[in-house]
Amino acid sequence: MKNLLLMRHGKSSWELNVSDVDRPLKQRGITDAHLVGSHLAKSNINIDFAFSSPANRALHTAIICLRNLKFPMDKFKVEHELYDFSGNQVIDFVRSRPDSLTTILIFGHNHAFTQIANSLGNKHIENVPTSGFVHLKFEEESWERVTKGSTIQTIFPKALK
Repeated sequence: MKNLLLMRHGKSSWELNVSDVDRPLKQRGITDAHLVGSHLAKSNINIDFAFSSPANRALHTAIICLRNLKFPMDKFKVEHELYDFSGNQVIDFVRSRPDSLTTILIFGHNHAFTQIANSLGNKHIENVPTSGFVHLKFEEESWERVTKGSTIQTIFPKALK
């Protein structure tokens, strides 16, 4: 059994004249990342490894969430292929994970995460919002074979406020 946890980056700022990869979080993005992270911390989910897109907004969201989870940073890695908006690179990345990992958490972007949640899960999600979290569970024992699973949980900041 495999568990794929997806968390979209927090609300980002367009105020600075920086490249897309360097866009920072807005205060709301920081607050929402803490909100979802602290809610996740209460769920006692056992995460084997966490990965993030190198984009500033995704990486900052990851650090905030992982600190709330008291997650060991030696089990966290930035992966360039997660800077993906279609979802194709993310799915390829997931399917290439070692089978020794049962549960992985990925911090990244839309439209990739909405597309992945809908194509691999069994519940339609109109849009994974900023700082939104989706838990997908697969019966397969190999990441390489994951195709269609179950949408176990969604946590969206608006529902926590």
